[in-house]
Amino acid sequence: MIPPGSTIGIIGGGQLGRMLAQAASQLGYKVNVYAPDPDPPAASVASLYVCAEYDNTDALAAFAADCDIVTYEFENLPVDALDTLGNQLQPTTASLAIAQDRAHEKRFIEEQGGRVAGWHNIDAADDLDEAADRLGYPLVIKSRRLGYDGKGQAWVREHAQLMDAWEAIDREPAIAEAAVDFLAEFSILVARKANDEIKVWNAPRNIHDGGILRRSEVPAGNPVDQQVDEAVAIACKLASELGHVGVMAVEFFATEDGPLINEIAPRVHNSGHWTIEGAIASQFEQHVRCICDLPLGDTGLVAPHVTMDTLIGSEVESWERLLGEDDAHLHLYGKREARPGRKMGHVTRLG
Repeated sequence: MIPPGSTIGIIGGGQLGRMLAQAASQLGYKVNVYAPDPDPPAASVASLYVCAEYDNTDALAAFAADCDIVTYEFENLPVDALDTLGNQLQPTTASLAIAQDRAHEKRFIEEQGGRVAGWHNIDAADDLDEAADRLGYPLVIKSRRLGYDGKGQAWVREHAQLMDAWEAIDREPAIAEAAVDFLAEFSILVARKANDEIKVWNAPRNIHDGGILRRSEVPAGNPVDQQVDEAVAIACKLASELGHVGVMAVEFFATEDGPLINEIAPRVHNSGHWTIEGAIASQFEQHVRCICDLPLGDTGLVAPHVTMDTLIGSEVESWERLLGEDDAHLHLYGKREARPGRKMGHVTRLG
């Protein structure tokens, strides 16, 4: 056990790191943050901020030497560099290595008995035609690495668009994925300790626009509620097989044939932001409990209905109005510039 009063290191300085640091501080931990940005959101709530590149192993080692445990807040990190931290890093790089590569991720999911959309690996131009023959249209070309919030993706609706779609992602190694006729989107948030003790939250229904999460709603209602048990079972199996310590999210499509896995996020997740006010123990507090080997908290709801809305770009300018709402819990991420498509904050409402 790593008791309160110890130091937690967070690699990554975004809003997830910021909210992790706030939760850790509430439990009495000191938090140090490491990122290459000059002034990231998490830095202002950290005891110490180290600005260095993620692949600087000397800087990482010096950072870790001042911490009792180290974790990360996003997955686009150099696995080889983080491997040098050994088991001081939780979750380990095993989760990162799978989640960073869409082809590896899909194979892993299928090996564990999970269902994914039809897919085909794209390494060369000839693979494009093979993918189209196998999957049909429409299909989406996704870069195997570094894609998030709809980035690194291009839709193909007819043969003439195949090469243009691959060009749009700079001919990077990719996968082609069949379009999914889904009824709803949802996620399962899993918290796992090293002894395989696991807890999950209510599954939120998630609404996206342009690849960015706009809203999460709990309870999700049907058809999600009818598919939750099966989804929870496979999400927990994935976490156990990875040896994942901490919180991870598994995103699903609810389809006529049951839950279909979209992707794994080996970290706290924006579809779990509602848990800060909406659950007894938030995803951020629970992540700290997991990596520090503390007793897990209760994931039950504190209200019959919870919604979380993401504030994107200039929507953050409505902060004063939102503060005037009796039932609104406003979170601003401390980002200096409100750019289109940039997540600037979120607001949670209990009802």
